[in-house]
Amino acid sequence: MSAPAVLGWTLLSAIAPGAAHLRAGRRRTGLVLLGCYAAGLLALLLAYLTVDQVTLGARLIADSSLLTTLMVALAVLGLAWFALIIRSFMVLSPGRLPQRQQMLMGTLAGLLAVAVLTPFAAVAQVALALQSMTDGIFVAPPEAATEQQSGPADPWASRERVNILLLGGDADDNRTGVRTDSMNLASIDVATGNTVLMSLPRNLEDVRFRPGTPMAQKFPTGFRLPPDPGGGRSDLLNSVWEYADAHPELFGGRAHQGAKVLMDTIGYTLGVKVDWYALVNMWGFARLIDAIGGVTLTVERDVVFGKYNEGLVKAGTRRLKGADAMWYARSRTYSDDYTRMRRQRCVISALLEQADPATVLSRFNKVAMATKELIRTDIPRTMLANLVPLAVKVQSAKVTSIQFVPPLINTGYPDYDKIKAIAAKAIRDSGRPAPVAATASSAPKPKKSVTATPSTNPTKSLGDGCGGL
Repeated sequence: MSAPAVLGWTLLSAIAPGAAHLRAGRRRTGLVLLGCYAAGLLALLLAYLTVDQVTLGARLIADSSLLTTLMVALAVLGLAWFALIIRSFMVLSPGRLPQRQQMLMGTLAGLLAVAVLTPFAAVAQVALALQSMTDGIFVAPPEAATEQQSGPADPWASRERVNILLLGGDADDNRTGVRTDSMNLASIDVATGNTVLMSLPRNLEDVRFRPGTPMAQKFPTGFRLPPDPGGGRSDLLNSVWEYADAHPELFGGRAHQGAKVLMDTIGYTLGVKVDWYALVNMWGFARLIDAIGGVTLTVERDVVFGKYNEGLVKAGTRRLKGADAMWYARSRTYSDDYTRMRRQRCVISALLEQADPATVLSRFNKVAMATKELIRTDIPRTMLANLVPLAVKVQSAKVTSIQFVPPLINTGYPDYDKIKAIAAKAIRDSGRPAPVAATASSAPKPKKSVTATPSTNPTKSLGDGCGGL
């Protein structure tokens, strides 16, 4: 057999195992290999057609043992394929070739075997990164995991919505405690994925606590503390977590009650039950944006930042790196908290639109590393099997937002009954299907919704006001 024929049959064996054995006259081995290969392809095709890929992926994320099994299976299959290529080359009797051709064909066969092994190694590396990320983020208490495993197959069977508190924290090495400068409650309709994102300002005063709780007993008329020595205040909504963590004596000596207290407080403020929270380190968020290659934003006017106003995010539409995107979202220089809240909402909206699956997969290792350092949450890992499909629904569903800022509310003297009423109406409206007349209209739709006045309807599309001011 000539050198090109040896190489050709070896190459064919890489995509049709057993071909080289058949050519070499080893019919039984060749047919067995081809039969196993065909059966494997049919099984994969059947799985692709019958198994929901989103659900399968969610189960892999939720169960560490499944990810470990997948990595082991990939390693075994990759090594078996590597060995098969080498064996296929050997059964073609390359030793009959001249020595120079033997060396050349052997080198090419070895390179082919390595090339076949590479995709298995790449997928195994992605699985390893995914396992490391989920192990670092989702650390469920044992009782929570046990409760979920013993619960119904469909955890949404008896409920219409899931409420997740999304927090942006400012913790870093030079600051003690956690101040939650960004507080958004995502209320998600489990049937449709329609979501209401309700933003509460960091400077909300006279915060009320649920009656009967330790914080309500300490502050029966609202959260009020003496002014700080510098004239600032430490009794705003963004200080609730930090205050609760700093005073374990209020909770019978139990430490680290800040997250639980803030969840209950915001739930009481909005009239909902908060299921879980996710705390995002705002500067870790910048690393996530860099991991997906930046985010395209329309900066409506120059944004100044820095201790000495030395930084500048220039106006215009372009792709921003993580640091610039975060300064755009966080800077209060020549601005205020309410404008900053709108800019933060714009960054979230842009990420929802631009972080598509293809982008995330192509940069998965970087995304996984950034996400591991970014998020702290009390969501049990076992819940991911249900939350991942729900998140996919949200991406293609209607996402509206409410910002509880002036003139809608007075942050110094908040009308908490009004806040509850507005939140309840927004949640009710989110669960309703679009009117038939509106969907059937042939009139062209505007690119952006018209901003409603606070007295009529404060609910907006998530992207309203982004880049158009």
